[in-house]
Amino acid sequence: MALIAVSGHPGCRFEEVARITAQHLRFDLLTESRIQQLASEEFGAQTSIPDKVYASLVTSLLANVATAHHIVYCAVGGEEIARHFPGMLRVHLVAPENVRIGNLMLDQRLDRPAARQMLQDLEKSERALRKAKFGKSKPAADRFDMVLSAEFLTPEQIAGLIEAAVQSLGLQERGFLSASAEAQLQFQMRLRLAKHGLVPPDKITLRKKIFANQSEEIFANLLDFYRIAWEYEPRSFPVAYDADGNPTEFFTPDFYLPEFDQFVELTTMKQALVTRKNRKIRLLREQYPEVNIQVYYQKDFENLVFKHGLAERPVEV
Repeated sequence: MALIAVSGHPGCRFEEVARITAQHLRFDLLTESRIQQLASEEFGAQTSIPDKVYASLVTSLLANVATAHHIVYCAVGGEEIARHFPGMLRVHLVAPENVRIGNLMLDQRLDRPAARQMLQDLEKSERALRKAKFGKSKPAADRFDMVLSAEFLTPEQIAGLIEAAVQSLGLQERGFLSASAEAQLQFQMRLRLAKHGLVPPDKITLRKKIFANQSEEIFANLLDFYRIAWEYEPRSFPVAYDADGNPTEFFTPDFYLPEFDQFVELTTMKQALVTRKNRKIRLLREQYPEVNIQVYYQKDFENLVFKHGLAERPVEV
């Protein structure tokens, strides 16, 4: 796949460069406004996206588009997001202040003092945005593959240089992002989102109980992401009895996945405490051989998702 991330100093007209590049290469152009639209469609228009997971959200949205399209992504911080993709080209535009002020005067029909003030406001806003969403107020030069000066080059000429780089690197010949690569990337990004409770608006399972620990809630959020029905602690199994046949010990699995007829037990216990739980699971399997149960540690969440193909399930909208 090809993902060209175009950004630049305010007033460099990098948005126009991105538009021309996308038109010439016939790539999809994704801007900040388009990302907001996709996020609203995924989570609902009223959902607030925390700054800490903004990069993960955009990466997830871009990965979905990249399975069928090459992309020009034009937004602040695009170089941080593009690094997750195999066929990336990160471009940054710079220019002296007087050139950028002149561009704003022409583009916004402002006099010089107003254009200078606008440039200062834009620079301040960009620094704050970068700090909040990416942890640094200024981009590092080594994050870019091409840094181009817009002092004398026109947007058309800069777009031509980008197109030449795309052809030289053979980015289009790579094809689109594979389903397996997208699934792996989606899992990583959506797990981060799930930790902040970000799930689609039409969750299929209502929360009726308080989870015992954070790992269980994260796992439930992840299942909601992929529209997988689940039940929390739906049944307790007697596993030990006294001399009169009365139950003395029970085992209650954390989750039940009806579609797969499988119970799931998650554990973040210390190793010293795992032996006790393993004993109960052994008794459960001996006494209820028809019950399908698996035990997973937090580090095994990814294996669980891919084993059952949950990450590759189509999302019904």
